[in-house]
Amino acid sequence: MTHTAFPVALAPADHGPVERLNAEPGMHELSRFGVPLGLAGLGGAWSAARSTLDFPLWPEETLYGAAAALWLLLTALYVFQGLRSRGTFRSDLQHEVAGPFASFIPLVGILLSSHYSSYVPLLGTWLCVASIAALAIVAAQLLAHWVIAGVSMQSIHPGYLLPVVAGSFVASIGFTSLHNHDAGMGAFGFGVFFWLVVGAVVTLRLMTGGALPPAAKTGLSAYLAAPATANIAWMVSHPGPLGTVQLGLTGVLVMMALMQVMLLPQYRKLPFSPAFWVFTFPVGATTNYAIRWLATTGVPGREIYSWAILGLATAFTLAIAARTAARTLARPR
Repeated sequence: MTHTAFPVALAPADHGPVERLNAEPGMHELSRFGVPLGLAGLGGAWSAARSTLDFPLWPEETLYGAAAALWLLLTALYVFQGLRSRGTFRSDLQHEVAGPFASFIPLVGILLSSHYSSYVPLLGTWLCVASIAALAIVAAQLLAHWVIAGVSMQSIHPGYLLPVVAGSFVASIGFTSLHNHDAGMGAFGFGVFFWLVVGAVVTLRLMTGGALPPAAKTGLSAYLAAPATANIAWMVSHPGPLGTVQLGLTGVLVMMALMQVMLLPQYRKLPFSPAFWVFTFPVGATTNYAIRWLATTGVPGREIYSWAILGLATAFTLAIAARTAARTLARPR
């Protein structure tokens, strides 16, 4: 991979690998894991509603069950493909655009194990630890590749926030579910550090490096995933009244949510593609935190507000699932 000089990278140019990746009908193999990630994220929102407001259990279990089935199937197919073609995973990690998507695999594992550990504690604990370890290895390999091999500024996109920022906050949630507060705070600190570092690089690229190609604009939702997961991680590790840190993180989330509202006209212009699944995890995580936050406020009618927010998030995810199914069925054999 060739390193591009900084001044040259800032000049508007052909979108290169980003454009080519998103031009592919099925996109990249790793991007498919965005489907179980989105389903698990929405399952977490239903779990928050059930634990705080006594919502029904079956939607949560249905979503987690679908996420688990898809995750196992996609992982098996990906591993089988890797065995047939040596070096597949290494080359995917080194892909300038698709590399960060490798974090989706352990991310889903953490979310699923955190949920199912209440049913099978021993298996859930081991799966959670293994998934966090896998995420740490993936993140370390990505960071090492980025600083040694270099990444062209035109290839950087908001998805770079997922493995080292949102992923770290999800790992913090996983550690907290295992009652390991110290490890959870360590993962949280890692996420905050790279939120500042990688977030600055990504924002610099977007502000000065030319517009993203249309199909890559769905990745802008990663700006929402970082504060949403950070808020959940801090809240579950610090139960009780909202403190200064929680209020500050909530403020960041509100501003990033407003930014997404301002981006809606851009999103509406995009033709539907499997890349739309990128929206689902940030939406699910934000809904999860909104429900938890409402439960702490004592606002009159909070159950109605929670139902409304959760209903919209569920309808949004189901609409993307329906469009994906229709698109798959309509594709020529």
